[in-house]
Amino acid sequence: MFSQWTRSLRYRDYAPLPGGHAKSRNGQYSRTALFALGVVVLSFALNLYFVISAWLAWPSPLDNYQTLNQGPLVSRALLSSLPPINSQKNAIVTTLYTNNFAAAVATLGHSLKKSDTTARLILLYLPDKISEEALCIATSSGFVAQPVARIPPPRNGRGVHRHFQDQYTKLTLWTLDQQGIDAVVYLDADTLVKQNLDELFRLPYNFAAVPDIFLDYRGFSLSFNAGVMFVRPSTTVFNTMVDQIGTANYRAEDAEQSFLNHFYGAEAVRLPYMYNGNQALKKRSPKLWAGIAPELRLVHFTMVKPFLGRDYAEVKLKDLDQHSLKQAKNKGGIYKDEVLWWRDMWLETRRSYSQQMAQCQRTEFRRDNLTISA
Repeated sequence: MFSQWTRSLRYRDYAPLPGGHAKSRNGQYSRTALFALGVVVLSFALNLYFVISAWLAWPSPLDNYQTLNQGPLVSRALLSSLPPINSQKNAIVTTLYTNNFAAAVATLGHSLKKSDTTARLILLYLPDKISEEALCIATSSGFVAQPVARIPPPRNGRGVHRHFQDQYTKLTLWTLDQQGIDAVVYLDADTLVKQNLDELFRLPYNFAAVPDIFLDYRGFSLSFNAGVMFVRPSTTVFNTMVDQIGTANYRAEDAEQSFLNHFYGAEAVRLPYMYNGNQALKKRSPKLWAGIAPELRLVHFTMVKPFLGRDYAEVKLKDLDQHSLKQAKNKGGIYKDEVLWWRDMWLETRRSYSQQMAQCQRTEFRRDNLTISA
C-alpha cells in the first residue's frame, strides 16, 4: 500500500493514459445530467411562479367590471348644439364576398334604417362571386351595390385563414374619397345595429376601432377588431397599403385585420366597446356585457352566426326562421338573447321587403334591375 501511495505522488502531475478515459467520460455525463436537471427544475419553478402570480394578481377593470359610472356614453346636448352633418359625405359600408351572407346584409340594412341613420348605405361586392339573386336580396333593404375588384392576399394566400381569403378587398374603403365621401363607418355583414351611431362621423381622427376580446390568456387586448371601423378615406393611403401588404411583417392568418393593426399601430383611436358588441365580450365578462347593454350600438355575431350553418354553410331563406331558433341553443345558449333578436329583425325584414325579395327569386330577374353604383 505504501508503494502505491508513493507511486501516486510521483505521477500526480502526469496526464492520464488512454485507459483512464472511461472514468472521465462518466463524470462528464454526470455533470451534463445535473445541468439538465437544474434547467428542468428552474423552468418548473419559473412557470409555477408566473401561474401563481397570475392567479393572485388583481383582475383587470374589465374582467372585474362594476356598474359605477351611470353617465351617458355621449353628450347629447353637445351633439344637438353642433351644425348638422352633410349626409351625402358620410357612408355606412359593408361587404359581400359570398352568397351566404345575403340575408345578413339585408337584415343589417333594415336595422340601420330603423336607427334613422342619415348616412348613405353602400355595399361593396365581388361581381364574379355573388349571384344576381343574392345581390338582389342583400340590397332589398336599402344598400346601394357597388362592384369592386378583389384584392388578393399576399403570397397567394399562404398562411391566411381560408375564410379570410377575400378580406383584403376591405381596403377598398379607403378609395371612397373618389366619390366625395369624407367619413366611413364600416360594419361587417355579421353585425346588427341597435342604436344610431351617426355621432362617429364627427370624429376628427383618420382611423378608429374597438379593441378586440379573446377568450384565452390574451383577454381584453390592445389590438382592435376590424369588423367595425371608422375611416377617413384616402386613395393615397390606400395605395400605400396595397404596396405594403406583401412586405410588412405581421401574422398572416388574420389577414387584413392583422395588417391594419400594424399599419395603424400607434395612431388608431380605440372606441368604447359599445360600438362593437362582440359576442366574445359576453362570454369573457357577462357583467360588463350587461353593464353596457343600455348604450350598446350594435351586436357583432362573432361566435354564433344565426344565418349560417356549420362551417359557414348556406341556409336557404325559407329555413332561416327555424335555423336561427336552433342556433339560439348553440354553445350552451349563452348567446340566445342576441340570436333571437337577430331572428326577430330578420322576420321583420322579410315582411317589410317581401315584394322586393319575391322579385329576387323570379326566374326573369336580371342584375340590371338593381340599384348599382358604378
